[in-house]
Amino acid sequence: MPDLPMNRRRVAQAIASLPLWPGLARAAESGGNARLPITAGGAVADGSTVNTAAIQQVIDRLASSGGGTAVVPAGIFVSGALDLRPGVHLHLEEGAVLRCSTDMVHFPARRTRIEGHFEESFTPALINAAGCNGLRITGPGVLDGAGRPIWDRFWEVRNAAPVPWEFPNLGVPRARLALIQESTDVLVEGVTFRDSQFWNLHLYKCRGVTVRNASFEVPDDYKQAPSSDGVDIDSCQDVTVEGCHFSVTDDCIACKGSKGVNALADKDSPPVERVRVRGCTFRRGHHALACGSEATIVRDVVVEDCRVTGDMVLLRLKLRPDTPQLYENIHLRGIVLDNAEGEIISLVPWSQYTDLQGQAPPQSAVRNVVLSGITGRFGAFGAIRPDLAQTDLSGIVFRDIEVQLGNDTPEIAVGDSDGAVTFDNVVLNGSPRRVG
Repeated sequence: MPDLPMNRRRVAQAIASLPLWPGLARAAESGGNARLPITAGGAVADGSTVNTAAIQQVIDRLASSGGGTAVVPAGIFVSGALDLRPGVHLHLEEGAVLRCSTDMVHFPARRTRIEGHFEESFTPALINAAGCNGLRITGPGVLDGAGRPIWDRFWEVRNAAPVPWEFPNLGVPRARLALIQESTDVLVEGVTFRDSQFWNLHLYKCRGVTVRNASFEVPDDYKQAPSSDGVDIDSCQDVTVEGCHFSVTDDCIACKGSKGVNALADKDSPPVERVRVRGCTFRRGHHALACGSEATIVRDVVVEDCRVTGDMVLLRLKLRPDTPQLYENIHLRGIVLDNAEGEIISLVPWSQYTDLQGQAPPQSAVRNVVLSGITGRFGAFGAIRPDLAQTDLSGIVFRDIEVQLGNDTPEIAVGDSDGAVTFDNVVLNGSPRRVG
């Protein structure tokens, strides 16, 4: 057997003997406060050179010298998958673009969390951070997925041989822009997430995250950028999303967890709890806030003082027939709607994915969901039609709502909810409304 302690000493001596770039000596002395541009590692802002190794070298040298901030200066820097280290932050300056390579050889598959489980071999993100407590990703610059050729390829493959949606890559690798997992006290501020190949910002099993004044965008001229979720809050607690702008073609914000008939036993998927969304604008997307497609327990969620200007569903609670789910204490208030299309709520079975594995359908519950202080104009009220044999529904309240809807006699589509849905001061197209 080798002498492991001696090997460790030799590695430490070798690292200590490496020359430090200007600024790294100061990083060691200042306890990780240094700021080092990625150009110090040889990164080139020409929009074509793949700078993965150069940028990773800056990150690793900062980490080995006490921490600090890797700075992306103005220019277009192309990269493959990068791994942030504990104590190392990322800052994108004005005019900075950190762009995904579209040659997926630069995103070698690894074990990663995706869609409520772990895939042993799946495309990593552009920015990957695990166990990075206190992480800061900041600045007015751009994380750019360069998604258009990847989206085109995805639709080409899918249209040639349609398959169920639960096979998300279809043999077309697609990178998220950022995956932050198992980290606490995280701040993502000011950054524009643009043209992501897959999800934009995926938070997994984190606690204490603030996403502030960020933008999530796909081009207006692209009808459907697949799986372009803005923020996926996966098995996290204490998450705040504030002052953000969403213009995507999938869920703007999605609360996620596990899936399947045995989902409640999944120790890798704790409940999503204490989510606050405020002061955001939802310009484009499928849903402003969605729970699911894969989710088990989502509770204590508040969306307030937001504006919806796109054709989307304000709140969609996806009820999977094959998963025991609990959605409770979800409050939307102070919402201004401004679009001729869209629906306020959708609470119906979500049959896009179903795999009961030969077992009986599990029981779910939706409790204490309150929408209040909603004004403006929209397309339709929506529908509340869960499978009541499978879903316990209670405390669904609409209060102080005055909205002009797209049709002259708007229907509130409420199934046989047995008194679980109540309306208090709801005015649609100038007329008080009850269940209809």
